[in-house]
Amino acid sequence: MDTKLPVETKAKIYTRTKRILNIAGSLLSTGIIVTILLSGYSVKLEEYSRSIFPGDYGALLIFVLLISLLTGIVSFPLSFYSSYIIEHKYGLSNQTLSAYFRESLKSTLVGAAIGIPVILAFFYILKTFSANWWLIFGTFIFFLSFVLGRIAPVLILPLFYKLIPITDPLLAQSISDISSKAGVNVNGVFTFDMSKNTNKINAAFTGIGKSKRILLGDTLISKFTNEEIMIVFAHEAGHYFHKHILKLTLISAALTFAGLYITSIAYDFLVRYFAFESITSIAALPLLGLLLGAYGFITNPLGNIISRKFEWEADTFALSSTGDSKSFISAMEKLADSNLSEKSPNKVIEFLFHSHPSIDKRIQFAKDFVS
Repeated sequence: MDTKLPVETKAKIYTRTKRILNIAGSLLSTGIIVTILLSGYSVKLEEYSRSIFPGDYGALLIFVLLISLLTGIVSFPLSFYSSYIIEHKYGLSNQTLSAYFRESLKSTLVGAAIGIPVILAFFYILKTFSANWWLIFGTFIFFLSFVLGRIAPVLILPLFYKLIPITDPLLAQSISDISSKAGVNVNGVFTFDMSKNTNKINAAFTGIGKSKRILLGDTLISKFTNEEIMIVFAHEAGHYFHKHILKLTLISAALTFAGLYITSIAYDFLVRYFAFESITSIAALPLLGLLLGAYGFITNPLGNIISRKFEWEADTFALSSTGDSKSFISAMEKLADSNLSEKSPNKVIEFLFHSHPSIDKRIQFAKDFVS
């Protein structure tokens, strides 16, 4: 990449390239599933799966494995180019090739450990409660989201990152002061070793109940001043103050129930249209996956609207609790430069794809907040 290009120009090219690759990847995966269905190959895959494991659940797992392998192999070149080549090209990745494959394998294994029980539970519910499967499965997913929210920071995240409590005494005291203002009751504030993989900056408020914690990337700690770090912490504390994780969980649950209900109606119709044996036919399940994917795509802008609203609330809390608009603005500038974020994206693109307000809007908000 031409290092002489202005950062904003690089950011525009980078974000546009990543967006095109992500859309292309989604279209490719969708195209594979559509081809499997329309060609009748889905039925042949089910027959082959049953030749290995005659039972429904064993055949289901073989079927899912075969389709996952097929889509994974076909999609790999595009995925590798987007997540490894492009990130190195723009100087955003520190990851070695071996580390890339190691982390990918780890993600796959963790995904399988969670996904396989979910798939088996779904199929059991579909077979047992065929008329109201959407309601039972939606309830299952709702409770599962709470379980994962509770255990993810404690059991899953440490598989990928080393978490270290904040030790800087001045920073710790400032964090304590903001925590008191926000009524934050979290199980620690930690840095995590983002720098082993990336030069990007990130922070997060995560967890439910006793596993609640605030995470600050070590790249953020190394690049930001203490005042800027406090802005980021205050922003994350704002999410806690406004109970955003709980609200997002409930909103996600509502969208999930609605999506499963709508999908169940469409799935019922299409199973008959394509002459599958029943809704529990393993060969028909890719059709259900397509319907759920389409629902997710359609409702994604709504989720982004809600997310941007919550980000504004967290920004407001950060500015009001610190009174430091100057550090807020400089933190936003560093965030944009380090992550190659487009400061002022097209309004339609922002509406459709962005979960956060644009950097320029957030900077202007900070300026207006002071006045």
